[in-house]
Amino acid sequence: MIKKNITIAIDGYSSTGKSTLAKALAKSLGYLYVDSGAMYRAITLYALDNGIIDDKGLNARLLIDHLPKIHLNFVMNPECGFGEIFLNGKNVEASIRQMTVSQWVSPVAAISEVRRIMVSLQQAMGRSKGVVMDGRDIGSVVFPSAEIKLFLTASDDIRAMRRYNELSGNGADVTIQSVKENLMARDQQDASRSDSPLIQTEDAIAIDNSKLSIQDQVDQILTLINNRD
Repeated sequence: MIKKNITIAIDGYSSTGKSTLAKALAKSLGYLYVDSGAMYRAITLYALDNGIIDDKGLNARLLIDHLPKIHLNFVMNPECGFGEIFLNGKNVEASIRQMTVSQWVSPVAAISEVRRIMVSLQQAMGRSKGVVMDGRDIGSVVFPSAEIKLFLTASDDIRAMRRYNELSGNGADVTIQSVKENLMARDQQDASRSDSPLIQTEDAIAIDNSKLSIQDQVDQILTLINNRD
């Protein structure tokens, strides 16, 4: 068993199951789970709802001006066992999963002023350790000294099917092709942005979960944690 609390950083491309794995690990270890992606999605939702993103695109300068008006926090939902994200006092856990938010979250997340605020909040959440956090720059920027760093991968087709099932299950009118195109675009944007790009750090352990169940992944990582030096 783990003798002391540690920090677990999980990074990877879209729809590789980062959040699902992070939730399962946090539950198994009794750790705090933080979905960093939900924070960027909530800011994107705010921008969409307040005309900062419209048919002309994203007004980055206006979003930066609005940042002091945006307040994010996680509230534990005992029914699902993890904290759900609240935007200015409203639970937006379901709303941030919309396809429109997915289409704009990468450009929003590429804004340096947004990233600085989010990274500061995320680091504060993990200051006491005993945390599992997933995202795209957790091991490289947010927690570069994390004791365990993971980088999840999966085939493009499997990732697209996972995302399609999630969206269609929530009533979204999407096609697998449109979902796959969105994933590919987000991958390219996240990996090529100048501020905190998505990378696999040298000390991160890559896991291809294309054919692994969540329990398989949890068991593999718990063994890794318990066997570490």
